[in-house]
Amino acid sequence: MAAIGLGGLWLAASGMELAVVAWLVSGGLGVAGLATVASLKRAIAAADRQRSLLARALEVSADPQVVVGPDGAPVHYNPAFRDLAQPGARLPLAALADASPGPTAALEIRRAAAAVADGRAAVMELPVRFGGESVLARVEASPLSGWPGHAHWRVVAGRGDAALRAVASLLPRAVAIADAGGRIVFANQTLADWVGHPVAALTDGTVALRSLVEPAAEHGEPWFLGPAGGPEFEIGLKGEGGAVRPCAVVQVELAPIGLGTGVLTLFRDVTVETTQRDALKRAEVRFERFFNLAPIGVGLIDAELRLVECNATLLTLAGQSLEQVQGRSVGLLVQREQRAELLGRLMEVMEGRNGGAPVEVRMRDGGGPVVHAYARRYDAEAGGAPGLILHVVDVTDQKKLEAQFVQSQKMQAIGQLAGGVAHDFNNLLTAMIGFCDLLLLRHKPGDQSFSDIMQIKQNANRAANLVRQLLAFSRQQTLQPRVLDIGEVLAELSNLLRRLIGENIELKMIHGRDLGLIKVDQGQLEQVIINLCVNARDAMAGGGRLTIVTSNFATEVPVRRATEEMPPGEYVVIEVVDTGVGIPPENLQRIFEPFFSTKEVGSGTGLGLSTVYGIVRQTGGFVFVDSAPGQGAKFTVYLPRHLEQPVAALPADVRERAADLTGMGTILLVEDEDAVRTFGARALRNKGYQVMEARSAEAALDLLQGAGGPQVDLIVTDVVMPQKDGPTLIREVRQFRPDVKVIFISGYAEERFRDSLGEGAVVEFLPKPFSLKQLASKVKEVMGGV
Repeated sequence: MAAIGLGGLWLAASGMELAVVAWLVSGGLGVAGLATVASLKRAIAAADRQRSLLARALEVSADPQVVVGPDGAPVHYNPAFRDLAQPGARLPLAALADASPGPTAALEIRRAAAAVADGRAAVMELPVRFGGESVLARVEASPLSGWPGHAHWRVVAGRGDAALRAVASLLPRAVAIADAGGRIVFANQTLADWVGHPVAALTDGTVALRSLVEPAAEHGEPWFLGPAGGPEFEIGLKGEGGAVRPCAVVQVELAPIGLGTGVLTLFRDVTVETTQRDALKRAEVRFERFFNLAPIGVGLIDAELRLVECNATLLTLAGQSLEQVQGRSVGLLVQREQRAELLGRLMEVMEGRNGGAPVEVRMRDGGGPVVHAYARRYDAEAGGAPGLILHVVDVTDQKKLEAQFVQSQKMQAIGQLAGGVAHDFNNLLTAMIGFCDLLLLRHKPGDQSFSDIMQIKQNANRAANLVRQLLAFSRQQTLQPRVLDIGEVLAELSNLLRRLIGENIELKMIHGRDLGLIKVDQGQLEQVIINLCVNARDAMAGGGRLTIVTSNFATEVPVRRATEEMPPGEYVVIEVVDTGVGIPPENLQRIFEPFFSTKEVGSGTGLGLSTVYGIVRQTGGFVFVDSAPGQGAKFTVYLPRHLEQPVAALPADVRERAADLTGMGTILLVEDEDAVRTFGARALRNKGYQVMEARSAEAALDLLQGAGGPQVDLIVTDVVMPQKDGPTLIREVRQFRPDVKVIFISGYAEERFRDSLGEGAVVEFLPKPFSLKQLASKVKEVMGGV
C-alpha cells in the first residue's frame, strides 16, 4: 500500500505549496530562507512528478478503483470505476452496490466499509456487470495509512475469466458459473436454450442454480447440485412446459485452478445415453424374466463343470438354493448313482465328442423329478474360458404317461389274450355243462353215475367261474346294469361278508349321508366287494379290522393316480380298508394283473383283483390302492353317480311262472361248434320245441330261402362264425323275415356286436357257457312264455 500512501501526499500537494510560499514571502527567513524555498520548490516539483505518475497509473489501470473520504464522498476514482459504477451524483459505494446484480451486494459492501472504518482490510466476491455481462469479481477495501477515515476500494475481475467465458459460450454443453451463494452470474446460450430463459434473465443475480434442476440437493454449499462425494452425477435439468432433460453434471471451483472466482457447472445432455441405458435395462429385465420364468431349467457351467449361474426353475427342480449349488460341481444336482454318468456326458460335450444328445437323470437324492439334460458348448470370450449351457427339461409327467401307456398296452394285450382264451373255453364248457345236464335227466340222485356226473358239472362250473373272471378283467363280459343304492347292496351282503372274513376280523361299515345312486350290474358289484374283502381277509391272518366306507365325491379337475387319470365328475366312493400286512411298493403296479399273486401256490388263482379291476373299469369307474408294508391297505372304488331312480324288481308271480320251461314252436339253431349245437338241439327238443340245425350262416340262409322254406318262430345263432358272422346273418334274414325273433349266444360280451345290428334292432343275448335250464328259460322268455 506504499503507492497508496504517496498518492495520499499527492492529494494535498498543491495546497501545501501555496501555504509555504506565502509564509516565506511574508518575511520570515531572509536570504537564508530563500535557499530553503529553493530546496522546498525542488521537493514540491519531485512530489508533483510523483503525483502525476500515480495519477497516470490510476487512470490507465483496468481495475476499477476509488478513494473515498470519511463521509463516503469520492476523493478520486479512475475511469474504469466510472464506467463500472457510473456514480454520477451518488456516493461511490452505493453506485458499486447498484453495479452488482447480487441481492446481498449492498449488505456486504456496508460490512466491508465498517471493517475499513475499524482499520481492517476487507475482501469479498460479488457479481459485477462489465459491459452488460455479469462477472464474478474480487472486491478489495483497504484503509489509507495516515489518513483516518479514508479508504481505497478496488474491483478485480477473475483472472482468465473472460477467456473462460468466451470458451464456455462456444461449448455444445450448457455452462453456468455461480457465486458462493449459489446464484448464477454467467450462463451460456446453450443453457438458456435448454431451460427456455434468456441469458440476461438467468444472470440477473436472482436465479439460484439449484432452481434449474431436480431433484435439488439439500446439503453442501449453496451451489452444490449432486450427491455427496460424486465427481460426476446425473440430474434433471428443467425445461419449458415441465420437461426434464437428463444431464450428466460436473462442478469445478475456479479459484483453486486459477481461473477466477465462483463455481463452474457443466451440463452434458445424456438423453440418448439414458434412452439407450433404459432400453438396455428393459432388455435385461426381459431377459431376466425369460431366464427365470422359463419352464425349463437353464444353467451356465464352466470348464471345470461347476455351476456358474442358473435360473429359478433349475433351483426348483434341484430343490436347493443358489448359495448351495453355485460354484460347485453340477453333478451335485442329481442323484448320487447318476452323477458319474452326467459328468461324463458333459465332459464329452465340452471336448466336442458328443453332439449334445440328452441324458436322463433324476434330480436330488430321493424322489426328485426325472429330467432330460441337454448341453451345448460355447466358445471362450476374450480373456475367458469355454463352458456349457445346460438345459434341463422336467419329463416326470411324460414318464408317468409313458408308464401309463405301457401299463395300458400290457393290460389290453393281456385282456385280449384272456378274452380269446375265454371264448374258446366257453364253447367247451357249454358242451361239458350241457351234456352233464342231459345225462342228469337220465341219472337221478341215487344212481351210481349221478355223483360222477355232478363232479364233472361242478368242476365245469368252477372252470366257468374262472372264465368269467378272465372276461371281467378283459371287460368283455355281458353286464345287466340297473340303478342301485350302494347302502342297500352292502346291507344285503353284510351277513355273507361276516361269514367270509371269519370271527377274528372285525367288520365295520360307515355310510355317508345322502349317497348318490349308481347304475351297475348288481352281481358284478357284489363280486367286486366280495373279492376286495377276501383279499383283505387274507392280508390279516392274525386278525384285524375291516372297514367299508361309502361317500360321495365330486371333482372339477382330472384326478391322476399312478398311471390312471379319472375325469371330472360326480362319483360314489366305496373304500375297503384293512389293517393287514400291506403291499410292497414293487407290487403296487402289478396287483391288478391276471394270475399275479403273492400268496402261496394253491392259495389263490391270482384273478381276484384283476376281476375287480375289469368289472369296475367296464362299469365306467376307477379303482385305486394306497398301501405300505406294515400299514395295511386301502382300495378305493369310484363309480359314476347316476341320477335315475331304481327300477322295481319283477313281481313274485312272474318269477314263479318262469319255473315251467316247456314250450312249442320252431327254432333254427345256428352254431359252428358241433358239440354246442348238438347239446342245444337235444335240450330244446326235450322241452317240446321243433329244432332245425345249421352249422354256418350260409347253411341257415339256404335253409330259410329254399323252396317251401319252413316257418321259423325263433333263430338261436352264435355270434362269431367263419366267413359270415351271426349279426350279418340276422341283417340278411330280416330283409325277407323282418319279424323273426333272435337270441344270440356267444362267449364274448354283448357290446362287441350290438352296434353292428343297427338302431332299433330287437335281439336277446345268452352268454356262454350256459346250462340246459338257462337255455330253456331264455327261449321261453323270448317265445312269449313269460
